[in-house]
Amino acid sequence: MKPILAVDIDGVISLFGAENPPDRAFTKLELVDGVPHLISLPTGDRLRRLEEYFELVWASGWEDKANFYLPELLGLPELPHISFDVIPRNGGAHWKLGAMNAFAGERAIAWIDDNFDDSCYEWAERRAAPTLLVPAEPHLGLEEAHVGALEAWVRSL
Repeated sequence: MKPILAVDIDGVISLFGAENPPDRAFTKLELVDGVPHLISLPTGDRLRRLEEYFELVWASGWEDKANFYLPELLGLPELPHISFDVIPRNGGAHWKLGAMNAFAGERAIAWIDDNFDDSCYEWAERRAAPTLLVPAEPHLGLEEAHVGALEAWVRSL
């Protein structure tokens, strides 16, 4: 069974916070429920390459909305999504951890996100199954170096 790759969207696929506008040849402005998102187009190719090694799942507050907007833009199939039963908040354990833990169970998991906190790293250390956290910069998203690191990690399992 392939390890899971949990993919956040905001800050990984939908870029924000750049001081200078990114190259428009590599991004597309998309309205999601009336909110503009700058989608990183190279992310589609990168995720398609990672599908060889991982079971991809959306790990975002977008939940099932991700499959309405992203597959066509990125050339991906519809993906399963992790359902979160909490509202994002600051302080305490990261709001995604309970659902991430339940979804992953005893399986190996890599998680790419732009918003890890100490509780995420503590969770990853405590898990019996191999676990890799991949921090992304929200103005850059999923980069080629992340793909290489994820491929190397999965080969090491």
